[in-house]
Amino acid sequence: MDGQERDAAGGADRLPLAAVPAVAGWRRRLRGLLAAGRTLTPHQWHVLGVLGAANLIDSYDVAILGLALPQIQVGLGIAEAEVGGVTATIRLGVIFALVLTVLADRFGRRGILLVTIVGFTLCTFLTSFARTAGEFAFLQFLARVFIAGESMLAVVVIAEEFGADVRGWGIGMLAAMGTLGHGLASVVFALVNVLPFGWRALYVIGIVPLLLLAWFRRSLGETQRFTRYRAGDSERGWRGALRPVRHMLQMYPGRLLALSAAVFPMGFVLETSLIFVSKSLQQEHGYAPGQVAMLYLSFGVLAPVGNVLAGGLGDRFGRKRTMIVGLLLNAALIAVFYNTDGAWIPPVFGLMLLTLTMVLVLFAALGSELFPTSYRSTASGVRAVVSTLGAAAGLSLEGFLYERLGSHAAAITAMLAVTPVAPLIIGFCVPETARLELEEIAPEIELEGSCQAGRGPIE
Repeated sequence: MDGQERDAAGGADRLPLAAVPAVAGWRRRLRGLLAAGRTLTPHQWHVLGVLGAANLIDSYDVAILGLALPQIQVGLGIAEAEVGGVTATIRLGVIFALVLTVLADRFGRRGILLVTIVGFTLCTFLTSFARTAGEFAFLQFLARVFIAGESMLAVVVIAEEFGADVRGWGIGMLAAMGTLGHGLASVVFALVNVLPFGWRALYVIGIVPLLLLAWFRRSLGETQRFTRYRAGDSERGWRGALRPVRHMLQMYPGRLLALSAAVFPMGFVLETSLIFVSKSLQQEHGYAPGQVAMLYLSFGVLAPVGNVLAGGLGDRFGRKRTMIVGLLLNAALIAVFYNTDGAWIPPVFGLMLLTLTMVLVLFAALGSELFPTSYRSTASGVRAVVSTLGAAAGLSLEGFLYERLGSHAAAITAMLAVTPVAPLIIGFCVPETARLELEEIAPEIELEGSCQAGRGPIE
């Protein structure tokens, strides 16, 4: 074989990577995920921008608690064994956000969203003046009521305004914009030791959203699906006010039960592990606040990537398959993060955030997709409440295990024993929602007529 023949043969062996069928296929899929936004209408882009800005702001408040927990603990004199209890109390504010979601199903998404924005802004600002652990917990509890309400309703609005082919992508992008709030919190937290009044200054910044309220009011309209639903709603008085709750108990109760059973163990471990990240980095690994912030701003960028991937992959391959893989990977990465040291910490941290955000986005999507317009917000509220109860139980148990095992890492690792529960329930008990319009997934059912028509049990 002469030189030219050898070169030709070698060239055949050295095909461009993009020409390999498997690689080319994944490149096409990745381009499809990234290009999904090109099909959005101007109205959908506008809705995403407004709600994304609101999500960014409330995510800032949530992130501050996790980042500055050691400084808040010292400043307010909170004992080590009481940290889990205080944070659990704050998380319970999500339970009362259920009232806001019921009101949104009765009176509309727009008005309640505006109330939540004002509410969490004022509570965040007032937190900077807390004098005791009790005052801090109370104000953050109220802030969490409004933050949870805003987060749930934002997902509902995206679900109702976006088509089946891009609904998951839209919810993922909404969550990704919210993740930028964590990035902002990380930047500000890097200065916590030089800012006047320390951690309190971080909460003063929470007043900024009030400056954007006029823009929110002008830009945020009612969803078309709710407008159509309300036009055909003739119930008034107390019966009308309780209609979302009545429908929730009578339409598709099996779906709500299955979703709740999967959400509880997810919140039990995932949210507990997240709240102790900054504390573990600072106290176990000697990270300074600036180093923690740099970690969030570098490897933490994988969090919004996880948001977008979850939405796009869920649209393409199905919510259930993507969620099961994400749950199992995240549990494994939590175990590694809390039991490793040195150079492994940053990449494992980034991958842990990526899989965590994937799971949270998909649970949020299912919480709004599985149910009809008449109680979609209420069902999303129930999902968040169950997740919060799981997180509160996890945080309380973490404190109990800490006292007996001697470290937060050992306590959180032990809690991973519940990992298989959520994937099994999702796999066998929850219907797939990808690539289906909301009316196909969960059509409204005339309850009185269904009984007279002799239908079987409503799913």
